[in-house]
Amino acid sequence: MKWRRDAKEGTVMAGGNLNQLYRPQGVIIDYLGQIYVADRENDRIMRWCEGKGEVAVGGNGEENQSNGPPGLSLDDEGNLYVVDL
Repeated sequence: MKWRRDAKEGTVMAGGNLNQLYRPQGVIIDYLGQIYVADRENDRIMRWCEGKGEVAVGGNGEENQSNGPPGLSLDDEGNLYVVDL
C-alpha cells in the first residue's frame, strides 16, 4: 500500500488478485519507480512496473531459486541484493 502524507486511504501498489503476495517481508523502489517486494512464502522477489507484476527472482521452475527471502536492497548502480534463507 502507498499512503500519502495525511491520507485517510491508501492505494494498492503491489499484490492482490493474480499477483498475490504471501507474507511479504520487504519492499524497495528503484530510481525508475519499479517496486520490488520480498515475497517470502512464495520464495520469490516480485517487481511491479506501471501496475504490472512479474517475478524478478525465484518462483517455481526458475534457475535462480530463492528460499523464503526476508529482505532485499538495491545499490547505487541498480543491482538487486536478496537475503536468502
